Amino acid sequence: MHRFVALLRGINVGKAKRLAMADLRALLVSLGYQQVRTLLNSGNAVFDATVDTPPPQHAARIQAAIADELGVDCLVIVKSAAEIAAALAENPLAAGANDPSNFLLAFTIDAPSLQALSSLAGKDLGAEKLHVGEHAAYLWCANGILASQVAESLLKMLSKSGTTRNWATVEKIHGLLGRVE
Repeated sequence: MHRFVALLRGINVGKAKRLAMADLRALLVSLGYQQVRTLLNSGNAVFDATVDTPPPQHAARIQAAIADELGVDCLVIVKSAAEIAAALAENPLAAGANDPSNFLLAFTIDAPSLQALSSLAGKDLGAEKLHVGEHAAYLWCANGILASQVAESLLKMLSKSGTTRNWATVEKIHGLLGRVE
């Protein structure tokens, strides 16, 4: 078995793009995935696949099925358990990011989309810190995510190529990826 997480962008934020996690779980099972678990109500689903298909292929398949069967158009990013573990391990901002709810990780559909975020890193970020790594981009929002102009710029850049999760959520996803029932 191969473990993955599907990260859906913009699900259940405000009144748009509403999607019940029970419906998402049922859809993934109907696609042949196993051990499907969702985390929170914001579009995080851990699943097993019997074949070693690359994450972008899973993402395209899941995204199309969500649009066709559930009527919700959203970007889907799929990462393997190894990619999530690597993103946690490479964290260069761990020492200074003391509140997991103000520490974002950005995941993208591919490496070029991730590297494109480097253009933000060269700017004066004030008390905020941004690092673009091999597996994710890391953004410390010193005064909170909602007050962060860098987070706002980052989210605009990711509109068609990525999504973010806070550190605490990524740690929970990592825990689910390591647990098989």
